[in-house]
Amino acid sequence: MLRARAVGVGAAAPKQVVTNADVEAMGLDTSDEWISSRTGISQRHVLDSASPLSELATEAAKQALEDSGVDPAEVGLVIVATSSPDDLFGDATTVAHGLGAKHAVAFDLTAACSGFLFATVTASQFLHSGAYKHAVVVGADALSRWVDWEDRNVCILFGDGAGAVVLSATSEEEAAAGGEEGGPGILGFAMHSDGADQPKLCLPYSGKSVAIGRSQEATSGSYDVISMNGRAVYGFATREVPAVLTEALGNAGLEAKDVDWLLLHQANIRIMETVAKRLDIPMDKVLTNLNEHGNTSAGSIPIALNAAVKSGKVKKGDVIACAGFGAGLSWGACILKWG
Repeated sequence: MLRARAVGVGAAAPKQVVTNADVEAMGLDTSDEWISSRTGISQRHVLDSASPLSELATEAAKQALEDSGVDPAEVGLVIVATSSPDDLFGDATTVAHGLGAKHAVAFDLTAACSGFLFATVTASQFLHSGAYKHAVVVGADALSRWVDWEDRNVCILFGDGAGAVVLSATSEEEAAAGGEEGGPGILGFAMHSDGADQPKLCLPYSGKSVAIGRSQEATSGSYDVISMNGRAVYGFATREVPAVLTEALGNAGLEAKDVDWLLLHQANIRIMETVAKRLDIPMDKVLTNLNEHGNTSAGSIPIALNAAVKSGKVKKGDVIACAGFGAGLSWGACILKWG
């Protein structure tokens, strides 16, 4: 168990909404029925050309801080999990400045759709060690910037958004307050990656050659669009996610029957259904807002968590099994006791 607990949550999404009907109107060989039945997505929020992702990330983090009651000046760490920052060098310092977290160290973590989960475990390690007392973890992505809007297999999936949690360190006494099950916090986790399958879901560099000097050359930087083998990614997710959740539950001393809520990266409703079935968890225990937001990459878990907490669905003491998975390929799980 990591002595760190979530004490606040927030989320933000662009005002602009692109429905399945809008995508259909682009002349692609698809339809609202085809998209919704195969993915569970009805619409997605998309940033316009004038809106920075860092503003969404900052808004989500501000909401989480307000929800937690933690003074921004007391935050020691800000991690922004993103694969699509406004600044290639990172957005975390911008977010920390916007929060007024003037004493915090801030950095980005890039792990695509696994990013928020990896960042949460990373931040919790700093809190567990005593290095910091409070941390803000943000998952934010704008992958609409990197899709080919003429590729129906990819453009229908991704939306933009940001979610955030505030984590606070807990003492050994507080961690033990919950008895054998432990107090609120990260009860257990597991993380993995396999670069051999990286080409199955990637966003490759695609620079142009530039001549320099007498015979040397460099490249002028740019990136291609998202490339995804949907069938392979589906097989990977439905195979590895139940396994890593079982591993994390075992590390927490729990079983699937102890889970109150299953919160998966919001990639595809069919993946969620398959994972839940393999863990023997009923779908009414699966948290999802995929129909409204689509796949928001690192933003998907905290955005869905925010909605579940603010609606009163998730209550103090509930055990939430979270799993992120995606590009890298990477995957991981953490067992979170809310409170």
